[in-house]
Amino acid sequence: MAKDFSHRVVMIVSAGSNPFEMGVATELFGLRRPELPVEWYDFTLCSPTPTVRMHSGFFQLSGVAGLTAVDHADTVIVPNRPDPLEEPDPDVLAAIRRADARGARLVSFCTGAFTLAAAGVLDGSRVTTHWRWAEAFTARYPHVDLDPDVLFVEDGRVITAAGSAAALDTALHLIRADHGAETAAAVSRRLVHPAHRDGGQRQFVEHPVPETADTSLGPLLDWATEHLADGLDVTALAARAAVSPATLHRRFRAQLGTTPLAWLTEQRVTLARRLMERGEDRLDVIARASGLGTATSLRTQLRRRTGLTPTEYRRRFAPAR
Repeated sequence: MAKDFSHRVVMIVSAGSNPFEMGVATELFGLRRPELPVEWYDFTLCSPTPTVRMHSGFFQLSGVAGLTAVDHADTVIVPNRPDPLEEPDPDVLAAIRRADARGARLVSFCTGAFTLAAAGVLDGSRVTTHWRWAEAFTARYPHVDLDPDVLFVEDGRVITAAGSAAALDTALHLIRADHGAETAAAVSRRLVHPAHRDGGQRQFVEHPVPETADTSLGPLLDWATEHLADGLDVTALAARAAVSPATLHRRFRAQLGTTPLAWLTEQRVTLARRLMERGEDRLDVIARASGLGTATSLRTQLRRRTGLTPTEYRRRFAPAR
């Protein structure tokens, strides 16, 4: 990407904002990256008040910009709110509406989706928020399409993240979209964080404690990840684990919140995405290497999970040639 790339990111902080999410945004968008061949973001924190008492009163911010900074932002980030059912600051909502009206990219972390919804900019959009607040969000904003099972959702100019840690996944996704897969991978290595985190937030939903002692799926998952191209199916996984398919299904549900087949498919699509991001453009090669089998299956599964065709995905995330 050209060296003169410039993009203004503004994060709104207000009373009770989560320091972790503010730290994520500051780390990924605010710190200089002189080792990378791109001009980094212009990052600003702003608030409706001159001083901001952060979540639980651990510390107080001062000297941040006013909400007028939002009027010059290319991307506006709305963080977590400690009580998402409490009405947001009217000045914050007005700033978000102005940003939306001029076409800025809107990003929420965790329960920040409630703030975007309160501003009226999410109607008809597909979004996510923390799984603990999914039912309350749907009841309060029935005209918004909530997906509670994913780490983040991109719907046009709106990107919403699930729990606080999903802010990292979302920020890396934005860097990937703006600067390409290689840059995002370099940043993720600096963070010691995966460029792609597998699965969705369904795996973190609280589940009843199994009545029988838990047997870790870790060794099986590690083995399966190394053999995705071998035509594995649920029967083969069960045989490897020396259990029946029904028992394996129960263990996957209890430990991962998903089915063995869904997990396998997700791993294969993730591997296919990585191969495309590294520059491989032969769909038949990618399909075989990832275990998806055919180019048709690859197209279907990729579009189902990302909304993009292979051509569109490579255009956005593969290294420039």
